[in-house]
Amino acid sequence: MASTSIRQGKKVRDGRPPRQKWGAVVLIAPLALFLLFVYAVPLYEILARGVVDNELSTTWPRVSAALHGWNAQVPGEDVFAALAEDMKASQKLRITAIAARRLNYAQPGGRTLVMSTARQIAGMEAPPATGWKAAFVQINPLWNDREIWQDLYQASGPVSGFFLLAAFDRRLNADGGISLVPSDNRIYVDILLRTFAIALSVTLVCLVMAFPLAYLMANGPPKLARLAFLLVLLPLWTSVLVRTAAWFVLLQDEGLINQGLRYLGITSDPVPLIFNRFGLIVAMVHVSLPYMVLPIYASMKAIKPDYLRAALSLGAKPLYAFIRVYMPLAIPGLAAGSILVFIMALGYYITPALIGGASDQMISYFIAYYTTDSVNWGFAGALSIVLLVATSVLYVLYSKLSSGKGAAVA
Repeated sequence: MASTSIRQGKKVRDGRPPRQKWGAVVLIAPLALFLLFVYAVPLYEILARGVVDNELSTTWPRVSAALHGWNAQVPGEDVFAALAEDMKASQKLRITAIAARRLNYAQPGGRTLVMSTARQIAGMEAPPATGWKAAFVQINPLWNDREIWQDLYQASGPVSGFFLLAAFDRRLNADGGISLVPSDNRIYVDILLRTFAIALSVTLVCLVMAFPLAYLMANGPPKLARLAFLLVLLPLWTSVLVRTAAWFVLLQDEGLINQGLRYLGITSDPVPLIFNRFGLIVAMVHVSLPYMVLPIYASMKAIKPDYLRAALSLGAKPLYAFIRVYMPLAIPGLAAGSILVFIMALGYYITPALIGGASDQMISYFIAYYTTDSVNWGFAGALSIVLLVATSVLYVLYSKLSSGKGAAVA
């Protein structure tokens, strides 16, 4: 009897029988599998590309193995002999271009160096009397440069930090230290700074516009508040692409805004409103504004009117009471909305591609470019890692501010 009670107690320890627990697991299993294979696995694959560096090792396995433990000096005859064998083999298989492309990532002109050298080495049936090292240097003196071998060593895989360093315009120099890439190749830091600057500008404009609108929705006359709430929600019922296309029609040289300005006699020539930073921020603010308004509105709606009335009854002036009493209670909503909009703005792709100019493209554009156009998965993965880390840090802050909102209001 006692053992039966114990077994029953184990079955319903948390108030639910095991059959009910497994039923819940079965119900969420399709969603879990969907997220695993549609989100988690592809995300892992693209992020792994940022550190996996095996193009050279699969194309030239002998020299990649010979370079393990490289001493940061121009290697000896054995390594050059291994490189010669690899070049001959890759020329027969017609895959030398893979290694040439990888070296070209690190060294401008690397593709030309590899392809021209491989063609001549493949024509040599026997090792030259002077040795392979002398033959390579005779073909091109760059083979006697430590920087070339540093690039080959770093590319020998199976993993490396080359792409992550390149995402910050850095590289390993011939001595193994980290240095800036040549000035002609320093583009990624500017792209990151541009992305953060545009996201910050959009966030600030949304904050300025959203605060009075959220205050009206939370404290205004009921009819006006409902109308404002409807106007905020209405854009969410339309896709981002449609809203961006609408701004394209409005802002172009022959668009409605320029036609209106010419009709009113304000200007005779079209005002440049599109393919520049101004038009981009306007369109991004329109897309992002609801995501700023709603957290602020939720925070303001939770503030009891008694707090302001108490401050006024104690002799505080309305403006002073608003700043010292109302604003601190609304700060969690302001912070949560700001971080949410900033996170979203960091990843914008469609809007900058349609509305922005060449100097207004953000990091998402270059991730797409390296994924689809140049098929450079390493750079795409490295930039994705940078964007994901920045977004994750901001999301943690957003979660903390959102969870602390109730406590702050109480």
